[in-house]
Amino acid sequence: MNIWLLVAFILYLVMMVGIGAAYSKKNANSEDYFLGGRSLGGFVAALSAQASDMSGWLLMGLPGAIFLSGISGDGWVALGLLIGTALNWIIVASPLRRYTILAGNSVTLPMFFEHRFGDKKKILMTISSIIIAFFFVVYTASAFAAGGKLFSSVFGIDYLTALTIGAVVILAYTFMGGFKAVCTTDFIQGTLMIVALLAVPIAAFAIMNSNGIDFARALTDNGVEDVAAYTGLFTGTTATSIISGLAWGLGYFGMPHILVRFMAVKDEKEMAKSKVVAISWVTLSLVFACVIGVVGRAFMNYDDIMAAGTERIFIEMIKRIFVEDIHASLIAGIFLCGILAAIMSTADSQLLVSASAIAEDIYKGVIKKDADDKKVLTLSRVAIVVIAVVAYVIAIDPNSSVMTLVSDAWAGLGAAFGPLVLMSLFWKRTNLSGAIAGLVSGALTVIVWDYLPLAAGHTMGSATGLYSLALGFPISLVAIIIVSLATAAPDKEITDTFDRVHKKA
Repeated sequence: MNIWLLVAFILYLVMMVGIGAAYSKKNANSEDYFLGGRSLGGFVAALSAQASDMSGWLLMGLPGAIFLSGISGDGWVALGLLIGTALNWIIVASPLRRYTILAGNSVTLPMFFEHRFGDKKKILMTISSIIIAFFFVVYTASAFAAGGKLFSSVFGIDYLTALTIGAVVILAYTFMGGFKAVCTTDFIQGTLMIVALLAVPIAAFAIMNSNGIDFARALTDNGVEDVAAYTGLFTGTTATSIISGLAWGLGYFGMPHILVRFMAVKDEKEMAKSKVVAISWVTLSLVFACVIGVVGRAFMNYDDIMAAGTERIFIEMIKRIFVEDIHASLIAGIFLCGILAAIMSTADSQLLVSASAIAEDIYKGVIKKDADDKKVLTLSRVAIVVIAVVAYVIAIDPNSSVMTLVSDAWAGLGAAFGPLVLMSLFWKRTNLSGAIAGLVSGALTVIVWDYLPLAAGHTMGSATGLYSLALGFPISLVAIIIVSLATAAPDKEITDTFDRVHKKA
């Protein structure tokens, strides 16, 4: 085991847990724990939102997919995510922040839906919380699986031990620190991620160039039959693959762990700063994640990577460049912590949002409305542990695909919440019945499409190749519109709040 890699990881993990401990005494109430008192600055909000968004998928799932199939496969996913990120910050961020303040000072997405539609029976809150808990368990499992693969590859330990180490550290600082700790660590992690993404492929290309290795020839030697097709965006694509890839962008409108960052920004001036930083960060990160896959195919030995697992391409590139070629193991450790950062920054956010759904929305919102903040905070921390344990069990299989787990969870959350968030913000006629119809239809479409073997033992998703979000999002949207128009219009109090939100724009 390389001692400098171990030193880098230990220092990084101690720092993350230390941040959680530092913030543990600053959570006076549930708004502090779940939303940080709406006091996020622009840079922290931007990097926190994007770091919590991208997860281990950015540094493991996407480069691995590109390594295997080229740009024309999951390059469309990257493009969809870039468009979705930009639209989310430009269209949704500011109105959502204003609306959640005017709508009962809502600190969670389910709470916003309740106040937005005057849901006195808590139907929306209950359904929303169940959807969040269900899909975020799967999402958190993807992060734990990525962490297990990282520790296993770097330190040569068995997958189960590696999985346990990663899960315990993520759990520790989320449990103690709450939203502010999560956002602070996400800011550090987002910075580390982008540095690693930029440095590694540039270093690999420079090493190849200094050794006189022709890039196109190296791709051919590693099994790429048509270099132009492998590096092109349109070669070999179908309408289904393009639609499925671009549909990933729709998911942003319904991601609670990203939307909650919009709600927490302290003012409109900081929001404007956040938009520029976030869109710039995600553009660089997605482009270079794809570059890593392509450069890795030329730089590394194809058979070795296939034996290790394609989702470990970035890990193996870092070890090859900085441990074997440059002999700078400490730098290798720092960049490998960038992968750990991607994993941790998403898992912590998912645990926190899931806990808020259970403690703040279901327990205090539905079961015991007079519960004090101390009880809510205690239950929140219990919920974090329980959710982490369930996600850990799902991730125990060493063959768990990070890409597949993320894909399923992203579709479920995006189809259930995305259309309703947009209609809540921009269509005054949306009512409670339409909102319920949208939530249920979107979530059920994804569950049926991705989880039920209805096509000769296969799911409809695997049989058709069509991403469930591309189907679930429009079904949910149409359900909201049709049911809202077929039922009574919202009360005047609700439409007046809508008008006040848009007058402030």
